[in-house]
Order: sequence, then C-alpha cells, then structure tokens
Amino acid sequence: MQVYLQKEFRENLKEYNHLKENSYYFKELNRGSIDYKKFSEDMKIKYKERVTDKINNVVENMDLITSVLDFLK
Repeated sequence: MQVYLQKEFRENLKEYNHLKENSYYFKELNRGSIDYKKFSEDMKIKYKERVTDKINNVVENMDLITSVLDFLK
C-alpha cells in the first residue's frame, strides 16, 4: 500500500478501523481496483455518515418527539 494511503488511514480512526474489519479492502487498494475516495464513500454508507443519513436521522428524531408530546397531551 502506498505511503500516503497509510498516512490517511492513520489520521482517520474510523476509516482505519473499517479497513481492519474489512480486510478485503487491502487487496483492492494494493491492486488499484479501488481508490481512497471510493473506500471512504463505502465507509460512510456503512456507518450512515452521509448528509442524507444525518438529515433522515434528525427527521426521525423530530417525529419521535412530536409523537411523545402528542401522547402526553
């Protein structure tokens, strides 16, 4: 694996842990069939860290709060 990729993984703990948990990414990164950006996108999808996931989470929390408040009335 290239040195700059190793540095990127060491700086971002979540990506480093995702790489350790899914070791098949080592082979893909070494062979060049996947790049760092694609790996990062896959990690964000798995851990639901995209902007759309965060917005959906906020909306669900608001719905839950309103339903609890309606129940208390």
